[in-house]
Amino acid sequence: MKNNISMSSENLTRLNKYLSEAGYCSRRKADELIDQGRVTINGTVPEMGTKVSPEDVVRVDDVVIDSRKKKNVYLAFNKPVGIVCTTNPEEKKNIVDYINFPTRIFPVGRLDKPSEGLIIMTDDGDIVNKILRARNNHEKEYIVTVNRLINTDFIERMGNGIPILDTVTKKCEVEQLSKYSFRIILTQGLNRQIRRMCEYLGYEVVKLKRIRIMNIKLDVPVGKYRDITPEELETLDKLTGDSTKTEEASLPPKEKKHSQTSSDRNQKFVENRKKRKPSSGNQRSGNRNRGSKS
Repeated sequence: MKNNISMSSENLTRLNKYLSEAGYCSRRKADELIDQGRVTINGTVPEMGTKVSPEDVVRVDDVVIDSRKKKNVYLAFNKPVGIVCTTNPEEKKNIVDYINFPTRIFPVGRLDKPSEGLIIMTDDGDIVNKILRARNNHEKEYIVTVNRLINTDFIERMGNGIPILDTVTKKCEVEQLSKYSFRIILTQGLNRQIRRMCEYLGYEVVKLKRIRIMNIKLDVPVGKYRDITPEELETLDKLTGDSTKTEEASLPPKEKKHSQTSSDRNQKFVENRKKRKPSSGNQRSGNRNRGSKS
């Protein structure tokens, strides 16, 4: 077994990508694990951004992570009310234990415990971030039932934007289906967004069901799942094709460095000289007064 992290420049993969491609977790979660010191490479705790080779032995919490390429799992699951979208085993009604799939999978995003409907389950960490990134405007469609009669004003206001969580929701498509139910298509994912929007207008959500995520539609009974078809995956890949790579998106934007010329340095020197030059008493008083303004 190796004692040091591989430094070869060939066939190297960033550690967070390695864990994602192995189906262990998303890259964002991998970064958290690395930062917490729970990941080792050949017995050594690595720094953020470290790259690994196929020969390196990577462990998370002392469990070896197999990097061999495999066929990823993509499931369309109809979540029942009461199931929690978490991988935390301490949550008795977590979605992973409920499905009891033979290999490790995790949910793409969330669906509130009192809500039901479509959620994608996968072991592909990359697609998680591509779908969830808010700026990509990926559609999610819901059928919602409320406790009061719906009127035209309610539909128009829901569609034009509602002030919640220190922002105003994006304009969206809303269609009344019955006296108490409506269809809504969101392209953002604020916490409990639909429920908060309804609450703002004095309505309470009685039932909330997600029926579509982008091109993936809900067509299985509650509590059941199906494989997402190759055709659906191909379309999904095209729809997320413009997404910024997870690895790049996790990095802060680079600031353009200004190459300082000799004239720049001379100008800065003159400015500093002026700042140090003694001022008259009146000038000092004026400076103090100006500085007191808010």
